[in-house]
Amino acid sequence: MRILISNDDGIHAYGLDPLAEALAPLGEVWIVAPEREQSTQSHALTLHKPLRVRERDARRFAVSGTPADCVYMAVLHLMPEPPGLVVSGINRGGNLGNDVLYSGTVAAAMEACLFGLPAIAASLEVDWRVRARDHHWDTAASIVASLARDVLAHGLPRRTLLNLNVPDVPASQLKGIRATRMGIRHYENEVTERLDQRGQPYFWIGGTHVEFEAIAGTDGPAVEAGYASVTPLQADLTHPGALERLRDWETLRGPGAP
Repeated sequence: MRILISNDDGIHAYGLDPLAEALAPLGEVWIVAPEREQSTQSHALTLHKPLRVRERDARRFAVSGTPADCVYMAVLHLMPEPPGLVVSGINRGGNLGNDVLYSGTVAAAMEACLFGLPAIAASLEVDWRVRARDHHWDTAASIVASLARDVLAHGLPRRTLLNLNVPDVPASQLKGIRATRMGIRHYENEVTERLDQRGQPYFWIGGTHVEFEAIAGTDGPAVEAGYASVTPLQADLTHPGALERLRDWETLRGPGAP
C-alpha cells in the first residue's frame, strides 16, 4: 500500500520527516509538498499558470503550487496508482475551530476526500517562541500512525477526513486523546498600514489568537487542557436546520416550490 504525505509548510518543513518515519511501517511513503510555505491558502488550485514539479529524492517531490495542487498532482500524475491513505502535516501551528476554513493543511486532506480517499490532517499547537526544530513532532507523529492504523482497519465515511490537533508536549505529558467537534476560535484581527520607500501605502493583515469559545466537546478547549483532539470534517457544508427554515421563506414558496 502507498501512503501520500503533503503539507502547507513546504518541502523543507520539520514536520515531514518524523511523520514519514512513523508511517513507513504501514506502507510505501510518498511525499508531495509545496516548494515553499503555503499556509492559509485554503483549497486554492493553480489554474491560471503552469505548475512545475521537482523530484528531490526517491518518492519525494516539490510542487510550485498549493497544498491542494500537490494532492491533485500526486493522485493524477506522480504516483503509479492512487494512495490508500493521504496524510497532511504535521503542521507547525494548530488548525482549530474556524482555522480549518483557511488551512492549507486541512485543504490538502479535503482534496484527497474529493478523490474518494481516506485522509488525516495533523497539526501541532505550538508556542511560536520555540524554534521549529525543538517542537515535539514525535508526539504528533505517533498519534497519526495510530490513527492511520484505525482508518485503514475501519474506514471513514465518504468525503470525511480526520482533523488531528496535538499539544506541543512530550508524549508522556499528553493527557489523552478526545473525539471533538469543530469549535470557535477568536482572533484580534487587524490591518496594519505602512509606507514603502516611495511613500505608497501597503498593508499587513492578520491577528493574534485571543481565546476559544468555551463550548463543551470542541477541539480548542480540549487541546488547551492538554489533550489531542480528533475532529471528523466533511466536504458537505450544508446546514440542515437552516435548509428546513429556508423552505418556509416566501421567496422559496413561489412557483415551482415543492
